[in-house]
Amino acid sequence: MDLLFIATLLGATLRISTPILFAALGETIVERAGVLHLGIEGTMLLAAFGGFVAAQLSGSLYVGLLAAVLVGMALGLLMGLLTVTLGLNQHVSGLGVTLLATALALFAFRLIYGGATIPPALDTSFPQLLLFVDTPLEPIFSQYVFTYIALLLVPLLAWWLNRTTFGLRLRAVGENPEAADMAGVNVYFTRYVALIIGGALMGLGGAFLSLAQLGAFTHGIINGRGWVAIAIVIFGNWQPYKVLSGALLFGGIQALQLRLQAEGVQLPYEMLLALPYVVTIVALAIAGRNASYPAALLKPYRRE
Repeated sequence: MDLLFIATLLGATLRISTPILFAALGETIVERAGVLHLGIEGTMLLAAFGGFVAAQLSGSLYVGLLAAVLVGMALGLLMGLLTVTLGLNQHVSGLGVTLLATALALFAFRLIYGGATIPPALDTSFPQLLLFVDTPLEPIFSQYVFTYIALLLVPLLAWWLNRTTFGLRLRAVGENPEAADMAGVNVYFTRYVALIIGGALMGLGGAFLSLAQLGAFTHGIINGRGWVAIAIVIFGNWQPYKVLSGALLFGGIQALQLRLQAEGVQLPYEMLLALPYVVTIVALAIAGRNASYPAALLKPYRRE
């Protein structure tokens, strides 16, 4: 492997990891507060669609980005209503949110675009930040601003969770909501904030795909990335830096299989497609045995 091959592979890894990293960081915040958000797949899909439509109608990519974030926040509020206010089962609520959001996205797509065989596309996409141009490092550092924001969020989130008052309260709510309540922490408010922030990050993950990387919308645009993000959170043991390593692992394997296909490697096409997901399952099976789950995860809180 020459230097250009490695640089290209690393650059592709960063791009492919970006939407998964956004979603996984959002899921980390939510689960640290004691809520499992299985609506992540549907949230990313509806946010990708909402951002795409808003950008196309307004002619502004930034309006589309705002719309995607708002969609993510709205679905986070819906998840909060079901699991925090009503105390419903988090598994069922999350799957219900995913089914609802997916159905809304596909139904609205048919209403707006009909049965078009060619996926609708934007005239432009977010510009890339070009660094180290005309050097072997250009494929690595010439990325969308989204990618740099996602990477910057990792240390910021680690600091926020471990060094700020609200971050410590959020972790306390996820570990022992009764004790946090007795200490004066509003458990319901904290979980709602976590769901709104987490939903916004999931929306950003969806927006990256439809507004930047693809510049188009298709039914399979998310393609299981939300479920992968949940697995990566467990793999990363709810630690932002470890979550980053999990996202890069998946992105690296995905980039490698795409490169192998381009190089014409004599392996079954289906095997190459399945490779990133198989690696994710294996990594999750190994890391999941020693995972330190937030103690109050999946447990609805009722103030006595």
